[in-house]
Amino acid sequence: RDRGADVTVVCGITQVEPPTGVRVIRVESTQELYDAVTAEAKLADVVIQAAAPADYRFAVRHDQKLKKQDGMPFMVELVENPDIAAAVGSAKRPGQVLVGFAAEHLMENAAKKLQKKNLDMIVANDVSKPGAGFNVDTNIATLLTRQGATECPLQSKAALAQEILNKIDELRHA
Repeated sequence: RDRGADVTVVCGITQVEPPTGVRVIRVESTQELYDAVTAEAKLADVVIQAAAPADYRFAVRHDQKLKKQDGMPFMVELVENPDIAAAVGSAKRPGQVLVGFAAEHLMENAAKKLQKKNLDMIVANDVSKPGAGFNVDTNIATLLTRQGATECPLQSKAALAQEILNKIDELRHA
């Protein structure tokens, strides 16, 4: 938005409200996130997928509380949620830039994810490092593209966001 783009934010419940001047689409489930992102991505020049959607959901949902069954075990079945990044990557248009994030098993997984999901960049951030990840204002990341990796040392999340946007600009004009 600050660089002149029309921005749409698709999000669920967040600790920080999206900035003013952006279009916001609220979702409550991973399926709703999938539906919204795959629809919006068709129109976008750049898609930044920073959410960490749940990999699984309950196979059956109940509208009311389930009563105990006299000590009998209760089994819960989980099914896979759709892979949002893979769906967006499979529908990628020429010239479109897709960015994903990885926070687990960093570099080995990030390189695989870049290829498998047809992304242009992965922001790999080790959330286990001090000063990185959730509930702090700083982060440490590696920006991985098909051309190589750029290390981003501990810095404010706002500064890291600018580095990510600069790299996206490079990718768009390469």
